[in-house]
Amino acid sequence: MRRPTQRHQIPPAQSVAQQAFAALERFFHIEAVSGIVLLVAAAIALAWANSPYANSYQSLWHLPVSIGFGDLVFSQSLHFWINDGLMTVFFLVVGMEVRREIHEGALSERKQAALPVAAAIGGVIAPALIFLALNLDPVRSRGWAVPTATDIAFAVGVLALLGNSIHRNVRIFLLALAVIDDVIAVLIIAVFYSGGLDPSGFLVAAFGVLMVFGLQRIGAGSAYAYVLPGAVVWSGLLMTGAHPTLAGVALGLMTPVRSMPMREHPVDVVSRVAEELRDRFSAAKRDTQAIARPLRQLRVANREMLPPVVRVQSTLHPWVAFGIMPIFALANAGVTVGGVDLSTGPTSLVLLGVATALVIGKPLGIVAITWLTVRSGWLRLPPGVSWPGLWLVGFLAGIGFTMSIFIALLAFPDQELLAAAKLGVLLGSLVAALVGLGWGARYARTLKA
Repeated sequence: MRRPTQRHQIPPAQSVAQQAFAALERFFHIEAVSGIVLLVAAAIALAWANSPYANSYQSLWHLPVSIGFGDLVFSQSLHFWINDGLMTVFFLVVGMEVRREIHEGALSERKQAALPVAAAIGGVIAPALIFLALNLDPVRSRGWAVPTATDIAFAVGVLALLGNSIHRNVRIFLLALAVIDDVIAVLIIAVFYSGGLDPSGFLVAAFGVLMVFGLQRIGAGSAYAYVLPGAVVWSGLLMTGAHPTLAGVALGLMTPVRSMPMREHPVDVVSRVAEELRDRFSAAKRDTQAIARPLRQLRVANREMLPPVVRVQSTLHPWVAFGIMPIFALANAGVTVGGVDLSTGPTSLVLLGVATALVIGKPLGIVAITWLTVRSGWLRLPPGVSWPGLWLVGFLAGIGFTMSIFIALLAFPDQELLAAAKLGVLLGSLVAALVGLGWGARYARTLKA
């Protein structure tokens, strides 16, 4: 027989605080908000880099930051720790998102995944060709991959601004395409933007991977247990010459999609322990030692209610969306506009190539490949996704902010070309967002008519 639940009054200040924190938590899970925060961070970086305090902006990111113990010290600039350290967590979330999609999402069924995969490939090829058509020079051509990626946070955030009139399958299609874009971008970074590889580093990375599998095998469910193996994988990839952020992708793809096996189902454990605790708390004398053990069981059962890939991703998402990505934008979007000499051919062509490829190449590639595959009868559009809706996906996919800037950093060691590429990304993404908003508003009106 279920006992009646006793409710107690809480202080008014505590009640108000609880409501405020609940509202804040809901606010942090609105995808449009993360895109706005990212945009604000980029705007601050641009304003700072072009203000009288521009020297302080550059100096900040070159500050040395050291970690070590005793004589073993590893020192790098703050910029390195953001781009190669913090962004590993961003790529970890990307890897987990891909893992989830493969297991139960848009990539779990071949027929369901085929159309966004084809569209994403078109959205990579067309921008690359447009950029290369304007930048055949061997040095500038290294930036061919800069306009090929889609920023999920920005694209989905802009789509959310259009409201609920847009069919949810348009959003799902955009999400699936953006995830596949991320997979392609990761492969591009691994293949085309990793230097001469040192084989000894792969041994270190492989040891870290074995540590991960070993912990999974013995049932280590706490995410903190995997920090050390993750650091070993990251260090190994850094030693190889490959970009160390790829460690995040590897770890994300290895994250289990099922909860740790338990002798009892987590729900049964929660139910049993709740009854035990109720009995012991109602006893005349409480035995704190006797309460500690069931509390540990309750914590484990509560943790295993969700599979690790869901639990860790949902925990990290707010930190990535509202912390890591804005910090990355703040550290990398500060292009000194006056320092970009657009009178010279190379810089202007890089800027024009990136911006044009994002605004025109992305939607053209996505819609063209989709049209060919649908007209040929190989594939078909998802229910609720019309051709105007697909053009909306194409325009929003041209928002390439985070990943595009990241690839630009790898592609251009020359600071002039890097600044031009960054400016092209910012301008192209802004125009793509505005075009997407305009097209989407018109499309939404036709749906309501």
